[in-house]
Amino acid sequence: MTTTTPADPVATMPDSRELQSRLDRLLAEHGDEAKILAGGQSLLPILNMRLSAPARLIDINRLADQPGEPALEDGVLRFAPLVRQGAAERWAPLAAHAPLIGQALAFTAHPAIRNRGTLVGSVAHADPSAELPAAVLALDGQVRCRSAEGTRTIPAREFFVGALETARRPEEWVDEVSVPARPRPCAVEEFARRHGDYAICGVMAVARDGGGIRLVHFGIADTPVVTELDAPGEVRARVRTALMDVEVAEDLHATERYRRHLAEVLAERAVGRMA
Repeated sequence: MTTTTPADPVATMPDSRELQSRLDRLLAEHGDEAKILAGGQSLLPILNMRLSAPARLIDINRLADQPGEPALEDGVLRFAPLVRQGAAERWAPLAAHAPLIGQALAFTAHPAIRNRGTLVGSVAHADPSAELPAAVLALDGQVRCRSAEGTRTIPAREFFVGALETARRPEEWVDEVSVPARPRPCAVEEFARRHGDYAICGVMAVARDGGGIRLVHFGIADTPVVTELDAPGEVRARVRTALMDVEVAEDLHATERYRRHLAEVLAERAVGRMA
């Protein structure tokens, strides 16, 4: 396996646009045989366990002029590819513009991992038990993919297509995740063996524009599961009905029946906390 940066280590560092252009060309050439390395908190464990063996790792940490904090622009909160989760967590305006992201980060792994891992990387990795993909989905976020052909923006509801699978094409990389910058009542509930572990079951609850509540369950299926509630009453019964046609996971951590029970209980708690 070869580790590559978009630029060679020369005395004169190319500007950010030239580096990004080199990155686009590398991905166009190698496709699925290349993986992007930013924080590495998802990718490196997979490499260590021999679950993936790409021919090349493309290190993007030398991309110049990339913001290290979220950016607020025209009512949209934007996360560039090198915004670390810890930096987003410590960004003072986060609670005023996207409190659900802040609550999700509080459940995400441990401080040492958040200080290195990136928000964009977590979304691109698309682990169905991870908090940040579910939070971006709950907020009607968008994912921008870039390639040598240009950029395209994918709604979060279309981006996650399976466990560790997304709508990103082999020659593309995710260079931005964005969510509307609108503070709305929200809550996160999660059950894990230890705080910071991947969720056995979790739920994001957020008030919808125009009324009602959106629930996004994670850790129970191959992708986060969205349930729309028109009113807060009878939450457990409505979640039970909504999940009837969902293939809920069963593994060494929990049975399907137990996960369904958790999904109902945690949803009821989250809606109660919102109220």
